[in-house]
Amino acid sequence: MTEAILVLEDGRVFRGESFGAVGETIGEIVFSTGMTGYQETLTDPSYKGQIVAMTAPHVGNTGVNDEDFESRRIWVDGYIVRDPARVRSSWRSNRSLDEELAAQDVVGISGIDTRALTRHLRERGSMRGAISSTSTDVDAVLQRVSAAPTMKGANFLADVTTDQTYVVPAVGEKRFTVAAIDLGIKGMTPRRLAERGIEVHVMPATTTYEQIAALEPDGVFMSNGPGDPATADHAVETLKDVLAARTPYFGICLGNQIFGRALDRGTYKLTYGHRGINQPVQDLTTGKVEITAHNHGFAVDAPLEGTFETPYGPGRVTHVCLNDDVVEGLALLDQPAFSVQYHPEAAAGPHDAAYLFDRFVELMASTSSASEDA
Repeated sequence: MTEAILVLEDGRVFRGESFGAVGETIGEIVFSTGMTGYQETLTDPSYKGQIVAMTAPHVGNTGVNDEDFESRRIWVDGYIVRDPARVRSSWRSNRSLDEELAAQDVVGISGIDTRALTRHLRERGSMRGAISSTSTDVDAVLQRVSAAPTMKGANFLADVTTDQTYVVPAVGEKRFTVAAIDLGIKGMTPRRLAERGIEVHVMPATTTYEQIAALEPDGVFMSNGPGDPATADHAVETLKDVLAARTPYFGICLGNQIFGRALDRGTYKLTYGHRGINQPVQDLTTGKVEITAHNHGFAVDAPLEGTFETPYGPGRVTHVCLNDDVVEGLALLDQPAFSVQYHPEAAAGPHDAAYLFDRFVELMASTSSASEDA
């Protein structure tokens, strides 16, 4: 086995073995607490620019198949596991995880103490780091890490978005048309919308409001995506026009942060973020607690109690993380717009939040009925 090292920007070093492609990669080191769904994690575009450490010790036991990809490729910039499976044992498997990482040129490391790494990141925060299986010169690797850009100020939307609009047809009778802005959308999301009779037009991140309006959609959706929401100015301005037109809106993850910015709220970087499929969130509108799938390192700054003023009337926080009181959802009170910070499509995760797609349908239906009555 080829020796590999993991070097963090604060100088901590872990030594292990190469996993996946041989090479060197630099990115923000983060950890994911999901016990399952590593293939969906790897192919989530929101992980662009990040090296992901899995807290589950055994990874790769079900191999890789061609059905569970959430996008066209693996997006993580590096992968860290403690104990990779030596044998893939699922009947659905086409190849091993190690083979897939190598085929897609994803540099990884195995055999390190991922518990110690996770505790380090929880105490000191997510930070830049490098995996190298081509150099054991720690000082030289650390210099390259220190020269690398940070996640704050990063914009990867041009890398992950679709090049051109495509349509996911409604399943069964078509009820609505939705313009879905692809900021790094996962494949399960338009499928969840289509299952509810929605014809989904997945559009590039550079889409203008005029292009959206030309579609005459019943609603607008903005997806998850990577990078710092403070850099997504085009999407924010587009959403402001959508809100001014009172078109129903639903956003998730980055779409929640963009909604927050459109409502004149700020965003900030979390110390180590939320990544996994076991995050407890309370819906403040119903009091219900749900277990949810997350992947975000930034959050919206908004008051958890009461309402706050926006250019579109009063808004409120609708969902909150019970682990750390981070804002997990927003809504306007006087017009049809809401968002959540997590992933209700929940591929490889809990389905507690699937009702949010139904809430979006109800919002479009009530808006359509009001327009007809008028």
